[in-house]
Amino acid sequence: MQMKTTQAKPRSTAASPLSSDELGLARQSRSIFARHTDKRGQLTFQIREGKKRESVVIPAAAARLFKDILTQMSEGNMVTILPLQVELTTQQAADVLNVSRPYLIGLLDGGKIPCRKVGTHRRVYAKDVLAYKRAIDVDRNRSLNELAKQAQELNMGY
Repeated sequence: MQMKTTQAKPRSTAASPLSSDELGLARQSRSIFARHTDKRGQLTFQIREGKKRESVVIPAAAARLFKDILTQMSEGNMVTILPLQVELTTQQAADVLNVSRPYLIGLLDGGKIPCRKVGTHRRVYAKDVLAYKRAIDVDRNRSLNELAKQAQELNMGY
């Protein structure tokens, strides 16, 4: 099952629900994971329980997920794990995009994001919401780069 992490809401570490100990542990763990990930992107853990030891190999996709979670946590951000194939309500989809529900309904009705109806309710796949989010992020970055280029050409100090 494919999964994607999303940053729920940007937060400063001061407003984080994580304690300073948890933030530090997340930073330390992220650093250790980065050093011990093998060439295939896998991590191997040694689990000790009393005198028993057991190894577990974490697949590359899960190792990347751990890294992403720890990165966000170390920055004081909340993290949501969302299976890509899960269907979201319109409110849940609006929350992922950080837009109002009526605005999302407009996107759905305009065909910008595919959806299906269950009775009178719309359902949206998380993968489609995230694909839309990636597309608008790419457009936004392209526009910002163009504006920065124009500002440089006009010697505006950027």
